[in-house]
Amino acid sequence: MRQLVYLDAAKDDLAHILRSITYESGSLEIAVAFTRQLEERCERLASLPGTLGTSRPELRADVRSAPHQGYVIFFRYVGDRVEVINILNGHRDIIGFFNS
Repeated sequence: MRQLVYLDAAKDDLAHILRSITYESGSLEIAVAFTRQLEERCERLASLPGTLGTSRPELRADVRSAPHQGYVIFFRYVGDRVEVINILNGHRDIIGFFNS
């Protein structure tokens, strides 16, 4: 299994998602459960063999993505690691985000 590493931006994204879902749903329990599902999806990306996700050369040559219930996990393979770069709402201007 590859080592799973969350970059600081991805950690910030998870915290933002937790706050947003807590606010929108009125339930910390729902927000925690959803962010845990996102983390489990990231763990699966690191644990499965091969190259997973969709290549995203329009963002950066090394970036790949995988969807999860309206969000997109952006990651890259670096040696024996999977680095989660960002986790963004799928409705965002993704290209604009990565170009800023």
